[in-house]
Amino acid sequence: MQTVQEPQTRRTRRRGRAPRRRVSVVGVIGDLLVTAGVVVLLFVVWQLWIGDAIIGAQFKDQGKELSESWALEPSAPAPAASSPGTTAPTGPPTADPPALPQPGDAERFAVVRIPRLGPDYSFPLAGGVSSSRTLDPIGLGHYPDTAMPGQVGNFAIAGHRGSHGAPFADLPSLHIGDAVVVETEQGWYTYRFRNIEYVRPNGVDVLLPLPQQPQVEATDRIITMTTCSPRYGFSERAIAYGVFESYTPRTEAGPPTSLTSGAA
Repeated sequence: MQTVQEPQTRRTRRRGRAPRRRVSVVGVIGDLLVTAGVVVLLFVVWQLWIGDAIIGAQFKDQGKELSESWALEPSAPAPAASSPGTTAPTGPPTADPPALPQPGDAERFAVVRIPRLGPDYSFPLAGGVSSSRTLDPIGLGHYPDTAMPGQVGNFAIAGHRGSHGAPFADLPSLHIGDAVVVETEQGWYTYRFRNIEYVRPNGVDVLLPLPQQPQVEATDRIITMTTCSPRYGFSERAIAYGVFESYTPRTEAGPPTSLTSGAA
């Protein structure tokens, strides 16, 4: 009896097994597309947030190192003591800003400090606004032939808002009166933020000596900061303006108070 029932039992077991899933070309392609989508999403997250944070931190470290390299030697003369009955100065002395030469392409000549955007905000500034030579590898760029810091006219600079460290990511969050300090080997140039506007990408009149006013002679000292808008788009340009307040020469008295109380 057992020999007769064994084949029947094996057939029953075979019938009870789940059928094997057939591998199809469409299924393989679908799996590959899902995997590719996940990889692309992770790359976008890295590029837009994590990568910017890492690169931005590197730029800030470079700005800090550049600033430290300009620090005055300990042998610098100490400021004269105030005579009895006079009021002690509230901050380092100010002076007429010296005229600086135009920097070479990709030549680092300054560090931009904006206290509103954090105490560690210190991005290097170099000549030129080429993405490949200046903005991507250095941080911020100076528009050639526009005014230099502290000079009469338009000191115009540019920076990315959504890639390569995104130094101007939060530019629209500035408040009226916020300090924008440009540090050079000679000293600190303090500007005060005034307003922001949005223009088309071809709105180059913002780079004129008096922005948006062709054929008008400049009499003020202003700073113009340009970046893309929206943050991860290119349809507009965000333009932030500031006016010159003071120049603080590099002395033993230290940097201007605008660096520590620069957020209006």
